[in-house]
Amino acid sequence: MAQAEFPIKTPEQARFALFVFLGGLVVGLIYQVQLWTLDENGFSVMSERLPYWDFTNLWAGSKLAVEGRVGDLFDVEAYRAALRAMFSPLLPNQEWSYPPNILLIGAPLAALPIFAAYSIWTAGSIALLHVAIKPMGLPLPVHLAATFSPPVFMNAMFGQNGSVTAALLIGGLLLAPKRPIVAGALFGLLTIKPHLGILVPFCLLASWNWRAIISAGVTTIVIAAVTGLVFGFQVWPDFINQTGPLMTKIMEAPYPQTYHANAITIFIMARSLGLGLTGSYLVQAAATLTAIVAVTWLWRPSNPIDHRQRAVATASLAILATPYGYSYDTVPMCLALAWIYATSRQPKLALLSIAWLFPMSVHMLNYKGIGIGVLVPAAVSAYLLWKARSDQRPVGRRLRTNTVVPASR
Repeated sequence: MAQAEFPIKTPEQARFALFVFLGGLVVGLIYQVQLWTLDENGFSVMSERLPYWDFTNLWAGSKLAVEGRVGDLFDVEAYRAALRAMFSPLLPNQEWSYPPNILLIGAPLAALPIFAAYSIWTAGSIALLHVAIKPMGLPLPVHLAATFSPPVFMNAMFGQNGSVTAALLIGGLLLAPKRPIVAGALFGLLTIKPHLGILVPFCLLASWNWRAIISAGVTTIVIAAVTGLVFGFQVWPDFINQTGPLMTKIMEAPYPQTYHANAITIFIMARSLGLGLTGSYLVQAAATLTAIVAVTWLWRPSNPIDHRQRAVATASLAILATPYGYSYDTVPMCLALAWIYATSRQPKLALLSIAWLFPMSVHMLNYKGIGIGVLVPAAVSAYLLWKARSDQRPVGRRLRTNTVVPASR
């Protein structure tokens, strides 16, 4: 894979970018301080929940599963009662929302006290993202900015898994041409949040990457089997019949609801504009189909663009392809923004700054019933597609090293 030379930025551009990055860090740290300011019940004064809010599900759910109470995960009232017994009788309602295979990750963490487990999870998530984006070859300051971007802070605040899933997605996309077996394994691991990998099969099919497809399939099957062997195979029908419908019900609830605070999808935008369920699903289906067509074009072996640009564009489009996504799932968008800044001789700093900081403020719009936040990743994706199209050179001048090389046929 040929490495693009990154244009040298003017001092003014570099200072402005540093200012925006530091601004995001300051806001993120302020959020952290507010989150860890606790009331007399041990709840965050900001969220009115435990400060590691979302992580309590992974930790407590895994703890229940290890104790042989895996069935409680799929019984809403039993699950809530179990969490209140662990933490506080005042704990607000929470639900188990993950595929059972995430228990393989959560079980070792559940053996630790929750704060230690939360700390390891957060630090490990950031470290994994750091390793995953190394093949992008970004200049060190840009690499660090991407590793500590605003949505990474959003994940750290609540112990969410958006940094992990972004690392699995972008890592697999970057490695797919040269290391298809490893890439496929990463895609198999991404099934802890399968809706974020909707576009992956189309990328691999378009590039004739059969080795990655087989690797992803085998990894998925092995993980599903190991999960069943460890926690009982009933977890899979329980997930399909109980957890799946529950999360669909939450997503389809009239907008806005508490769970919509950080939602950022085409489906949610349609709901916020007054469309019914059928209309919203149709709009989302159109967006998903558009994203599929776009990545199919991006991943054709004849397409001469830099593979790293192809990967970040695909990762950004993944946000548009799913009806179920949140601000902490926008790490791929910020990776795309980092790539745009690094490769542009005269980057539009004001626009990049707004998009960069947006994941920290999408909840403000949603609380006001304005669910149009998905337009930001949509604009980033559209720009990358336009740039990919404009970067195409005549056939005689194409650089063979920039094409996707099929792993096998």
